[in-house]
Amino acid sequence: MNRFTAEEKSNHSKNSAAGAKRRRFMWIVFVAVFFGWAGYTYFDQSAVIADKGKELAKKQETSEDVMASLTQLKYELSRLNDDEYIGQLARKWYNIYPQGETPIRTEQSEQ
Repeated sequence: MNRFTAEEKSNHSKNSAAGAKRRRFMWIVFVAVFFGWAGYTYFDQSAVIADKGKELAKKQETSEDVMASLTQLKYELSRLNDDEYIGQLARKWYNIYPQGETPIRTEQSEQ
């Protein structure tokens, strides 16, 4: 009645079971390789991100120092527009005094 005999059916089921095991093994190997690659990439990129974070912190620190210096220079520039401040600098650095003003010099002892 049936064109497959009992012996052929059992042989056919053995072949399909072996094929299923082979496919399952190949799938497990593929998944293991993929997760290995993904893990390696993740940890490698984490290290790069940590290094970049350190560089960013250093640059932000440098930027804050530069901004403080810029603020100080802007303040000095605004003071240079004041005639009284320029007169103080002339007296201090160049010993230039207005007419009629007598400088008072004191001897400072060096300690």
